[in-house]
Amino acid sequence: MLRIRDPRQSLAYYQDNYGMRLLDKIHFPDAKFSLYFLATIKDNEPTPEPGTLAASKYLWSFEGTTLELTHNWGSEDDTSSCYHPGNDPGDGFGHIAFACDDVYKASHELEIENSVRFKKRPDEGRMKGLAFAYDPDKYWVEIVKNSEPLEAKGYKKLTLAQTMLRVKDAKKSLDFYTKYMGMTLVREKHFDDFSLYFLAMVGEGETDKDPGNPVLELTHNHGTESDDSFHHTNGNEENKKGFGHIGFLVDDVYEKCKELEEAGYKMQKAPDGGRMKGLAFALDPDGYWVEIIKRGGYDDAGTPYFTQ
Repeated sequence: MLRIRDPRQSLAYYQDNYGMRLLDKIHFPDAKFSLYFLATIKDNEPTPEPGTLAASKYLWSFEGTTLELTHNWGSEDDTSSCYHPGNDPGDGFGHIAFACDDVYKASHELEIENSVRFKKRPDEGRMKGLAFAYDPDKYWVEIVKNSEPLEAKGYKKLTLAQTMLRVKDAKKSLDFYTKYMGMTLVREKHFDDFSLYFLAMVGEGETDKDPGNPVLELTHNHGTESDDSFHHTNGNEENKKGFGHIGFLVDDVYEKCKELEEAGYKMQKAPDGGRMKGLAFALDPDGYWVEIIKRGGYDDAGTPYFTQ
């Protein structure tokens, strides 16, 4: 989840530039905020009209990965407001990414034809062949080459590929996401001073992921695990708010939270805490908020919470 200042700008940015599709939009007038859920969907796959009962049911049973954008009403009219995009020293959240067949061609089209601003073009910096664009809130959007052709197999020209989080202790984080959240380590890369771990939701016993299935990229800077004073910001601290959380659909929220608590993990919000019952936020080893949501919801609309 990313907090955004102006939904019109952000929705246009991700839909027009990256071909994402709006799956659903949910408005909370009492709390004065709205949620927008986008995903990379193949052109020949139909989806319900956002804001409808059918869209809600589709969203909360969706087998893919969505990009959730949160808009707090009125922020678009406040010229002084902005969210923290991450990537300052100590920040945990790094970027989201889209994969493509040709980084140079995709970057050229985004910058020259669509006027997208870039932090790093493909031939700039030490690492050639990848790029970073800015979204309207200055979140970093990485453009990477996919390991196998996308368009020839019917995938979008730019396909949502990853969310990157920095972690203090790779072993602790991998244990959390593989043992308790059902993810599989599908790839890892090791360099002199840092390592990258790529996790995905794949079938039991499988290690190959579908090209259209995004990964969670964990970046570990070597040595942080032995520094007791070190910690990453999680995106929810005052003056650091931008990235909010990642989320998982599960069959039973209460059972999953019980399992996590018995394993020693803490809850930011228990399932019966707050006004929205039946959904929860756990804390991973770095204190990132991990939303736990009931797959299919609790009613005919697929609503993933209930009130009492």
